Amino acid sequence: MDREPELVEKILGLKEKRNAVILVHNYQLGEVQDIADFVGDSLDLSQRAAKTDASVIVFCGVHFMAETASILCPDKTVLLPDMHAGCPMANMITAPQLRARKKEHPKATVVCYINSSAAVKAESDVCCTSANAVGVIESLAADEILFVPDQYLGHYVSSKTSKKMILWPGFCPTHARILPEHIIKLKHEYPEAKVVVHPECKPGVIALADEVLSTSGMIKFAGREDVRQIIVGTEIGIIYRLRKENPGKHFIPVSEQAVCPNMKLITLEKVLWSLEEMAPVVKVPERIRLKAKKAVDRMLAVGRSA
Repeated sequence: MDREPELVEKILGLKEKRNAVILVHNYQLGEVQDIADFVGDSLDLSQRAAKTDASVIVFCGVHFMAETASILCPDKTVLLPDMHAGCPMANMITAPQLRARKKEHPKATVVCYINSSAAVKAESDVCCTSANAVGVIESLAADEILFVPDQYLGHYVSSKTSKKMILWPGFCPTHARILPEHIIKLKHEYPEAKVVVHPECKPGVIALADEVLSTSGMIKFAGREDVRQIIVGTEIGIIYRLRKENPGKHFIPVSEQAVCPNMKLITLEKVLWSLEEMAPVVKVPERIRLKAKKAVDRMLAVGRSA
């Protein structure tokens, strides 16, 4: 017997009782996307949460995303339905490692990708997302940028700016599994399709793309009237949303291997349990929160002035 309708009913009832909002990342399971108040990318979701009058945020994503919600919404309770849902890339740099690298490059401005821990954000001058990284870096007066933790996003940005980029050797294992030969094969099979890839992909993959876009950029691109077929180079969870919002269009994942196992840890059962128990809670300590918030606010200010 399918328990999903019963689970959904219980979740929605508890959500109302707890005055909660459910935020779901584009890479989550389809059944979890379907119960969301908002589906989107990590920063957009936290900004949406800050604007709601909800007391509780259920963040269906990974740990750094729940931390970002805590940074922006200190007065709200932030729940992450599975505390094991971490981000391998975010774990590739620690605050002490960043402090050591900063000493080696004292003149560099530190730009950290939003896909990093609150402690790393607190050691950074400004944050960026995959959508605004080029704009943020171009807005800075500094000629030398220490960019952490994603070397491939950093490499992509370096191709769009004249600034000197010092890259940390981190990467997203999911995007690293997308290879040029996957795209070459699919372009041969679907010659009419547009190739859209995430800037976390390797340079050889990016070189074959028609568009290099964040997940929110991909959602917008897919909605265009002139786009009928897309070869999608990112985590395959986004395919569910693309198909749901664009019936009649054809979306081809670059690789069935492009799965983030941590994004798939959250299930309807775990969302229900989290709301029942009001756990696990993600709370950024105030000292770190205030420093991290400066880096996030500086990024948002660039967006507002752009």
